[in-house]
Amino acid sequence: MSSWLPAKPKLAVSGLKAYYFTEKGTVKAVDGINFQLSGDESLGIVGESACGKSTLGAALMRSMQPPGRTAGGSVILGDADMLKMPASEFNSKVRWKKIAMVFQGAMNALDPVYTVASQLREVLKEHHYNGNIEEKIAESLRQVGLDPSVAKRYPHELSGGMKQRVVIAMALMLEPELLIADEPTTALDVLVQSQIINLLKKLRKEKGITIILITHDLALVSQLADKIGIMYAGQLVEVGSASEIYKSPKHPYTQALIAAVPRLRSKEKKIHFVKGTPPSLLDLPPGCRFYARCPHAMDACKKQDPQEFQTETGYVRCLLYETTQP
Repeated sequence: MSSWLPAKPKLAVSGLKAYYFTEKGTVKAVDGINFQLSGDESLGIVGESACGKSTLGAALMRSMQPPGRTAGGSVILGDADMLKMPASEFNSKVRWKKIAMVFQGAMNALDPVYTVASQLREVLKEHHYNGNIEEKIAESLRQVGLDPSVAKRYPHELSGGMKQRVVIAMALMLEPELLIADEPTTALDVLVQSQIINLLKKLRKEKGITIILITHDLALVSQLADKIGIMYAGQLVEVGSASEIYKSPKHPYTQALIAAVPRLRSKEKKIHFVKGTPPSLLDLPPGCRFYARCPHAMDACKKQDPQEFQTETGYVRCLLYETTQP
């Protein structure tokens, strides 16, 4: 076993594939994802739009809708492979209770014709909660910094930040071990973004919840994640500790993303960006998927799909590091 891998991971994802089978062909949105998390770690998944981040979250939750479905791999939470469970067992014993998700776009995640209380109550009743439902709703709202009176309101009566907190409260009602937060600060102003991230930090500290934060914002993920996974064209091209990713990025794509983050105290006026566009997930090229945009591309990169080469705290998929392996 590699030295950076936890001896007994809380979550182990191996070879995960999640595709969309369309009339035009197969969209390989998640194509062989590997990572592990111990009980006290959080993970940030970072990448450009349409690289497969949200599909990864949906695949972990078994929430993909047709024509999408998982096409291979394993997702082991504790001792059980969640992908092999019968749907009835997963829905009754795992979803919301062991793993929950804050879906992207809180503005659209709540039903506009029902009060907050009605929607929170539905989650508890669906999972046969035995305690006092009204007290649990009030407790859940207080936990995310909302007054219990919010339960009586309709979604249109709430601000964007309040809606986001309600969605987080809903995800945490049954005290899951793992929380997936997909772009939880999208469309929120900077002040509310900070409040939501601080809330996730607090919940992680007080409840011991493992968090997977999905975002395109490297600066944002630095505030919460112990580990970072850089996603490109359906693959994790680099995984490592947050410290290693920021201080010593290995993959050329990671390096380009880090260079593009503005620095307030930097004297450099040039704006950096990643040139070109990602390949279509419907028609992926052979070899390295970053080849056409990579400043270090070699002839071999066009033909050979890089494997995972071990780094100090994770791995990198890049032929530049092939000769460094033992």
